[in-house]
Amino acid sequence: MNYAQLRAFHAVASQGSYTKAAESLHVTQPTLSDHVKSLEARYGVKLFKRHGRGVVLTGLGRALLEITRRQSYLEAEAEQLLSRAQGLISGRISVVADSPYLVVPLLGEFYRRYPDISLSVQFGNSERVLNDLYDMRADIGVMPEYIEDNRLHALPYRKDQIVVLVPKGHEWGRRSSIHFSELDGQQLIQRERGSNTWAIFEQAMRRHDIRPGKLLEIGSREGMREAVAAGLGIGVIGASEVGNDNRLHALSIRDAVLNVTEYFVCLKEAYPMPAVRAFFELLEQKPALG
Repeated sequence: MNYAQLRAFHAVASQGSYTKAAESLHVTQPTLSDHVKSLEARYGVKLFKRHGRGVVLTGLGRALLEITRRQSYLEAEAEQLLSRAQGLISGRISVVADSPYLVVPLLGEFYRRYPDISLSVQFGNSERVLNDLYDMRADIGVMPEYIEDNRLHALPYRKDQIVVLVPKGHEWGRRSSIHFSELDGQQLIQRERGSNTWAIFEQAMRRHDIRPGKLLEIGSREGMREAVAAGLGIGVIGASEVGNDNRLHALSIRDAVLNVTEYFVCLKEAYPMPAVRAFFELLEQKPALG
C-alpha cells in the first residue's frame, strides 16, 4: 500500500478540503488530488463525495479514516518517544476549550516546562470541543460536564459556580445574591445551542418552575457580556469567567446549587503520545478540583 496516498487521504478527510489539506502537507493541490485518485483507482472505490466547495466522506471513507487516525497517532507517538529518549519532549499540541480563563494559564505553565512543544488553542462551545476531538482537529479538549463515551479519556479538574450577570446600574447591583424565584419573568440572555452552562441553568429553571420573560440568544460568551452591559437582559456565566469588567456585577443564586465541572478530555488513542500525556501529568500535579 502506498503510504503517500494514505497520508493524502487522511489530510483531506481531516480537513474536509483539498486546499486546506494541501497546505497542511506543504504540497500542491494537483499532487494531493492525484494521490487520492490513485488510491481510489487502485481499489476501485470512492472515498469522497463533493459537497459545495468541500468534500464529505463516503461510508468506506469514514471507516478508512478511523484506521488512518490510529496510524497518525502511532506515528506521532513514535516520533515523540524517540525525542524523549534524547531527553526532550517535542512536537505539537492543539487544544480546543470552552473559554480561555482556565486553559490559557495552564498552557503558559506547560510551555515553560516544555518549550520545544508548539501549542495552538481554539475556543468554542462544548459541541465544538467534542467535534474537534472526534475529527482530530484537536488533541485535548476543555469542556464543562462530561458525556459518557468510551472513546475518551477524561480528567475532572475544577468545579465552577454558575452565577447571573447584570449591568452595574441594575436594581440588584448592590446585592451579592438573589433567590431563584426572582428570575421569574425576567429577560434572560440565552447562550447558543451546545452551551452546557446554559443547558444546566435551563434544567434548573424547569425544576424550580421559573418562567423567564423574553430570551435573547447570543452566540458567544463575549457577545453575552456586551449584551448584559448594554442592558439587554440578565446573563448566565461561570463565576471564574466574570473577570474585572467594571460595567458588570455578578450574583450567586441563594437557594440553588448550580455548578459545572470542567473536564480535560482527549481521545484514548491520543493519550499515550508523550506530549499529551505530559500535559495530563501537569494537571494531575495541580489539585484544582474543589
